Amino acid sequence: MLKTDKKQDLIYNMIGSGFRFGMILQLAIGPIFLLILQTSITQGFSYAMLGVLGVTLVDAVFVLAAILGLGAIINRSASAKRLLGYLGPLVLIIFGLSTLMGSFGISFMPSFSLSAEGTSNIFMKTVILTVSSPLTIVFWAGVFSAKISEDKLSKRSLYLFGLGAVLSTLIFTTLVALVGDAVSAVVSINLQRILNAIVGIFLIGFALKTFLKQRQVDRSMKETDDIKTL
Repeated sequence: MLKTDKKQDLIYNMIGSGFRFGMILQLAIGPIFLLILQTSITQGFSYAMLGVLGVTLVDAVFVLAAILGLGAIINRSASAKRLLGYLGPLVLIIFGLSTLMGSFGISFMPSFSLSAEGTSNIFMKTVILTVSSPLTIVFWAGVFSAKISEDKLSKRSLYLFGLGAVLSTLIFTTLVALVGDAVSAVVSINLQRILNAIVGIFLIGFALKTFLKQRQVDRSMKETDDIKTL
């Protein structure tokens, strides 16, 4: 009985540890946060939950891929990291421009718009937005590597830690959807359009920031290669 209790404590501790770590990451407001909030305000809680399901599913796949070693494989390929580093900003810019122009009633690639008029198939849109940051797998690979080397975690413990992190995504985005639904009654149509414009500008700004960061990484790698050839 005592052995069973210790086993259960270990499970709860690892899931809780992953959950706390994931919640810290959730506090960094990003495109998904704004999309879920905006969708809940304009379309309601139940519709926003389709988006929550999408982002949670992709996060789970990313975490699983990192545990299985995909992140380490990507990290060893400079060309793959570079390609993925530029792919994400490109997707975000397309979504951002479409949403920003949609807030002014201008139709530009409406399938990628996150405005109230273009929130059809919100599940696929959250999936695409989340997948647009594939280097997240590399990040999780680094986290799990640290957990293995520093905390001496077993493979089973990594899965439990990852489960806790994925649960943090599910719970946090659900809370965001609830908040959006709660304030939707006092948000006018004009305010919704302003929110759409803010989301579009944020996506473009986030994409440019990511692009510039990738450019900086490329320059650093080039300088390192130049030094090695001397």
